[in-house]
Amino acid sequence: MPDTRRTELADFLRSRRERLSPEDVGLPPGGRRRTPGLRREEVALLAGVGVTWYTWLEQGRDINASVQVLEAIARTLRMDAQERWHLFQLAGVTLVAPGRECPGATPALQRMLDQLDPFPAVVLSPRWDIVAYNRGYNWMGGDLDTIEPAQRNQAWLFFTHEHWKSLCVRRGEAMTHMVGAMRMAMGNQLDDPLWAQLVQRLREASEEFDAIWRRHDVVDQALPAKDFRSAVGELHLEAHRFGVGQSGINRMMVYLPRDDATETRLGELVALGESSRLRVG
Repeated sequence: MPDTRRTELADFLRSRRERLSPEDVGLPPGGRRRTPGLRREEVALLAGVGVTWYTWLEQGRDINASVQVLEAIARTLRMDAQERWHLFQLAGVTLVAPGRECPGATPALQRMLDQLDPFPAVVLSPRWDIVAYNRGYNWMGGDLDTIEPAQRNQAWLFFTHEHWKSLCVRRGEAMTHMVGAMRMAMGNQLDDPLWAQLVQRLREASEEFDAIWRRHDVVDQALPAKDFRSAVGELHLEAHRFGVGQSGINRMMVYLPRDDATETRLGELVALGESSRLRVG
């Protein structure tokens, strides 16, 4: 990477870090600070990288960053689609044009999700990144708030996270459908290294995923009826999908109850989760 690009990358990261407060990323204030924004060690912790390595990156040293690490840093620093694309360009990583990517949830979209409580609702990127969600989805997913933002990918959690691995009543059917849908979606994004990185990570982390991926099956139809396990009993839901944002590439999934018992349990699940958080706090 040329010196000019490394300098630009360092300055850009520093500017994005300095615009965020600890409260913006769920950290305690931590007393008075000599400089504005997050500390480098806080960014490194949230992104899951070494403090020394991240410091070198911000100092413009000649080091290489993987797609996975850049994505984690972009999420930690709350970069929108344009900023994320710029980050990858400065790091020398070819990425799809920003017009084909979608920004995170707007305040209006988050309010819409919140209004749907206790019915689980989530906004997903084309790669199954969890962009935003409400309390119903949070507690159905085993308290997503406690999971690092860089790990909040529906496919990654489904195949690697213990709670998510036991979530679906008909897991085999759900696995086959998800992997087939991912392969179908990736067919239109073969020039995006983030897709390749996600698939490679999943293949290395999950024998189940790897076995299904090697079948080369594709799925283009929704799987509307979904049954999940929860702390308050089984949830019998039907999924409804809506395009969101100006481009409509991101999708909002809303899970509605198929019976009265499930509707009651959803309210109980949110109440149980919120009360447990209050006890811990």
